[in-house]
Amino acid sequence: MPEHQATFHFHDHLNDFLLPERRGQAFAFGFDGSPAIKDTIEAIGVPHTEIGQIVVNECMVDAQYRLRPDDRVHVYPPQRQIDLHTAVNGSARPAFVADVHLGRLVAYLRMMGFDTVYATDSDDPELAEISSRERRILLTRDLGLLKRRIVTLGYFVRETDPLRQLEEIIRRFDLLHFPMGALRCTHCNETLVEVDKDAIAHRLPGNTLAYYDAFHQCTACDRIYWRGSHYQKLERFVNSLRDEMA
Repeated sequence: MPEHQATFHFHDHLNDFLLPERRGQAFAFGFDGSPAIKDTIEAIGVPHTEIGQIVVNECMVDAQYRLRPDDRVHVYPPQRQIDLHTAVNGSARPAFVADVHLGRLVAYLRMMGFDTVYATDSDDPELAEISSRERRILLTRDLGLLKRRIVTLGYFVRETDPLRQLEEIIRRFDLLHFPMGALRCTHCNETLVEVDKDAIAHRLPGNTLAYYDAFHQCTACDRIYWRGSHYQKLERFVNSLRDEMA
């Protein structure tokens, strides 16, 4: 049995990470010694990237506070969005890196013009390193990945349906606040440039050649893009969210 106990109460969506019997109420948690409160919070199940304020005995503390017997702890999510001005390449636009389970979400983010790294052969240490080194927001459904010490910008994606995931990320990071950036290749993430229809007509299916006039080409992998049904579906979805959130 642990030698000490403290009382914890998690607020708002931090309850998503708790056992059902612990949600929305104070509960006792046992510990030995004097661990850093961050480590204890993660042992309970909440990754440090989801933590905003920690209040112990009615005083705000930082993540390195050493837990004491009978402490009364309240843990809150961030009060505001992550500082997006830390994004990659000094851009004010957020940039992302996503794990292997979020491929369709990645495609949607790239279609909206957001720089999103995605490599199916990257393991957890590589993803954490990319997030830390390039100041990218790490998107994942792997709690263990978010608990890696070097990850400071990260988010656990709750939804499982890709469009619902996109809505979740749009709301969490206020993505509609940002103007559309350069269009990006859904395959390799590089930027797209406009290309003359006549120059690529020999590469287009017959129906596409007949019904579309505006085309873009990837500067890296040479793929051709046009605003077909997938893009139109995304555009309708984003516009409906924009109207709802206005």
